[in-house]
Amino acid sequence: MTVYPVKGIRLASAAAGICYKDRDDLVVIECQAGSSCATVFTQNKFSAAPVQLAKVHITQSIPRAFLVNSGNANAGTGEKGMKNAVQCCELLAGVLGCDVSEVLPYSTGVIGEQIPVQVFETAIPGCVKRLSEEANAWERAAKAIMTTDTVPKLLSRKAGIAGCEVSITGMAKGAGMIRPDMATMLAFIATDAVIEQTTLQQLLNEATRISFNRITVDGDTSTNDACTLLASGAVDMEPVVAGSTEYAQFSTVLTTVMQDLAQAIIRDAEGATKFITINVAGGKSEADCLAVAYTVAESPLVKTALFASDPNWGRILAAVGRAPVSTLDINQVNIRLNGVAIVTAGEPDSAYTEEAGMQAVAGTDITVDIELGGSAEAVTVWTSDLSHEYVRINAEYRT
Repeated sequence: MTVYPVKGIRLASAAAGICYKDRDDLVVIECQAGSSCATVFTQNKFSAAPVQLAKVHITQSIPRAFLVNSGNANAGTGEKGMKNAVQCCELLAGVLGCDVSEVLPYSTGVIGEQIPVQVFETAIPGCVKRLSEEANAWERAAKAIMTTDTVPKLLSRKAGIAGCEVSITGMAKGAGMIRPDMATMLAFIATDAVIEQTTLQQLLNEATRISFNRITVDGDTSTNDACTLLASGAVDMEPVVAGSTEYAQFSTVLTTVMQDLAQAIIRDAEGATKFITINVAGGKSEADCLAVAYTVAESPLVKTALFASDPNWGRILAAVGRAPVSTLDINQVNIRLNGVAIVTAGEPDSAYTEEAGMQAVAGTDITVDIELGGSAEAVTVWTSDLSHEYVRINAEYRT
């Protein structure tokens, strides 16, 4: 995979010893003056100190730098956790020579433990000295933000916008505690296009809705979820304006990058052996379609059946039936497993055979198509199966 550097965006990583030994766990991202920044954060009521602080800082200044760590979430840490987050931002601001409000903090890892500020003090100066626009800086950073991830998630695209070539490069981390209520665990996407903040925020909100907000591993929304989109404006071009052809072109590429990153999270979900696409169409509203999709996607019985490659479609049927949809007419429900009809008009399909069902779920990629009626509403949610390994990973997470 080719990783395209983004002009005006520099990164560096360091092994600070926050939680892990002999691996990078600290990242600094710096954007040039004049860059635009858009963010979305978790809606969890116990949002972490760095999330709370980032929300304050972004209202005070245009961000110039981001301080990211893995191994410690700094969540559920009370007043001391907030003071520590502030102190870490002050340390980076002091080295970069910017205001503390121009630094946004991001953390991921174990909840409820105080972050070791002293290791930030030691690691930040050297990290800043290594700041680079090069592709390998992105590659190293994508690894540094991992926790239970088994592979880094990094994607890059080029796009022709308004006669100019622009780059869009993004990285994400996440494998468990995934049902984002805005974004994912952590994601950072950058472009060198010229896009003002209001337009950039609109682009991010639209793309997030059908990418990171359409994945679930276990139905748990993290305390630290955050997604950030940067536009350095380093390309000599007119600003991308909402409603324009250029806006639509950029939005298409951005959404593709974010959907690919979101799907990479599901493919790397803790203990996952199956990548499951759930398409729901025909509901009275998008909300009804999503309610059915998530009820099926997060059903432990459905997920364990698919882990076993067992076409136990009764579990899917039951999940559809218990979804919080008051207008559901079961006589209009059709369900297919990888194209094999299992339920038609609310009844077992007359042509269905167990052999066909077993063949449908034997592979690693499974698509569940659910029709609720004849409306034009349609949604897609991506999820994983539930395996023995998922239980082991989460049982041993702090040991």
